Amino acid sequence: MQMPLPVLLISMLLFFVLFFGIGFLLNMLLRMTWIMAVVYPVVAILIVDKVKFTEYLTSPSSSFSSLGSSISNLAAADLIILVSGLAGALVAGFTMQVLRKKGYRMF
Repeated sequence: MQMPLPVLLISMLLFFVLFFGIGFLLNMLLRMTWIMAVVYPVVAILIVDKVKFTEYLTSPSSSFSSLGSSISNLAAADLIILVSGLAGALVAGFTMQVLRKKGYRMF
């Protein structure tokens, strides 16, 4: 089943804004500019894969092969939505860098 275009656009916007906001807040609180860009792949794996996170440590070969098959089975719309979330996390990092260069000390 294909995702209607308005649903895709709204989902992309929501993921972008959600991860931009989370990244912006984490940057302000922890003063680590790229924290959300580093954490986002873990969040995306938790969204996509059905394997428990601890199984990546106990049986990594089967867990990562399951992850690979889960990612390859995603629809194009799902990949676009996940990439827009990553873009939001990256834009939050760039925004923090610009604000710090302009002298905003709280950021």
